[in-house]
Amino acid sequence: MFQASNDMDHTITSQETGHSTAPLRVFLVEDSLDVRNLMIETLNEIPGIVLAGFSEGEDEALRKIDTGAYDVLILDIELKQGNGMSLLRTLAESGKPLTSLKIIFSNNVSNAFRRVGEQYGVQFFFDKSSELTKLRDLLAALGAGLHAH
Repeated sequence: MFQASNDMDHTITSQETGHSTAPLRVFLVEDSLDVRNLMIETLNEIPGIVLAGFSEGEDEALRKIDTGAYDVLILDIELKQGNGMSLLRTLAESGKPLTSLKIIFSNNVSNAFRRVGEQYGVQFFFDKSSELTKLRDLLAALGAGLHAH
């Protein structure tokens, strides 16, 4: 893992994110209470990451995303109301630069969903059943400012 002094840490964060050490704001779209609670707990443990908000369904997500600011969108495909692909399409069609990073975290990470997701700017796909650690590692690296835009 990357180790750095505080001075170097600050420099990397400033250069990579274009601003001071403000945390990355994550918006989570997940309808399963258990998974959502696990994700919130995981996000709270990662330095440099803050949960900016969450929703259970597509309409609620659109309302909250439209009125809030966030850097990372993590979403499930199957939701109690609507679905993640429709949400991505609506966000893409809005023309607003709403996020810098989109991540699918779902049990449905088939090639078809990957192709559609990529059309709407999804950069990462993680399988809910087996890749939480990989998602956490990515978020930890992002929180540490080790990403490039």
